[in-house]
Amino acid sequence: MSRIPTPVQKLEAKFNAQWKNITDARELSARTRSKLRQDLAGLDSDDSSIVISGSLARDEFTSGSDIDWTLLIDGQADPNIIDVLPRIQEIVGRAAKKPPGREGTFGTMAFSHDLIHQIGGEDDTNRNTTRRILLLLESSAVGRPDAYDRVIKSVLRRYINEDDGFRRGTGKYHVPRFLQNDFARYWRTMAVDFAYKRRSRFGHGAAMRNFKLRMSRKLIYVSGLLTCFSCELQINVSPRLFPCPAPSGSPECVACLHDFLRLTPLEILATTLLPFPHLDPTALSLFNSYDRFLGLLADEQTRDHLENLPSDPDPSDSTWAEARRITHQFRNALLELFFDEKSRLYELTRMYGVF
Repeated sequence: MSRIPTPVQKLEAKFNAQWKNITDARELSARTRSKLRQDLAGLDSDDSSIVISGSLARDEFTSGSDIDWTLLIDGQADPNIIDVLPRIQEIVGRAAKKPPGREGTFGTMAFSHDLIHQIGGEDDTNRNTTRRILLLLESSAVGRPDAYDRVIKSVLRRYINEDDGFRRGTGKYHVPRFLQNDFARYWRTMAVDFAYKRRSRFGHGAAMRNFKLRMSRKLIYVSGLLTCFSCELQINVSPRLFPCPAPSGSPECVACLHDFLRLTPLEILATTLLPFPHLDPTALSLFNSYDRFLGLLADEQTRDHLENLPSDPDPSDSTWAEARRITHQFRNALLELFFDEKSRLYELTRMYGVF
């Protein structure tokens, strides 16, 4: 049985391109998730899902990647649930070279109440915001998805049902602004945290974090913005919901956004670009640069070199110069995309991306 091509594969075929590094990362991601699914079987339940984030969920996994994971709880309190954490940690640890980040955001439990009910306010910590936004933008359940799907849909209902302008269609554009604002807040938080980590870690690993901030972290935000703009642009990935529902149909809007967000960030980018042939040069530049980005990360020697660069690398360093060239190409193509007037992305960017 032939597989339906992904949006990225459709673009690749359209341009007769060969994005080998994107393909290799996607295939390695699929194999790694499949192995984890087998090894973690039985450690989840109706009330808990083992959720991965980061490159493995984005289909961008390479041999040097770590695996961010969370045991997501959505159900009755079980005092014995903590007993499965060491086993999950052991199994995931065998599949990745490095443990999750030292901040403690991943590699532990997360509870649905915090993710759903603590949006904004003092109790919505950086950790809680990160977990919630990454749950939407770059996550996947390995194993039973019951709790995972319930929580994602409940989070989206919070954003949609409390966005009066979106539900009633009172604004000039049909954009879920509550959701879009939280995506924007998370992007700014990542940028601020980069400066914090550079200082608190005395510059160690800052060059690599800078590289990722300008590429994969930026792509996460881009995919969130495009998801929100898709409502106005009438880009719908669910045939059962085509055409897009009326603004007042919040259950249908939640279902539509849920299906859109189950795409990876690269797939969301490709899905947005496919209907606009005049943006083909921009699309080619975006995916060529991102393929090269994944190629640098997949090369063990290059990755180690980037990891060990000082916080202010020598401009004459050839590897760093190539990394910067890639980030500039990606940035310039994104500016072309978001300020394109024919697709109306310019109008949406001006209205929602500035003020």
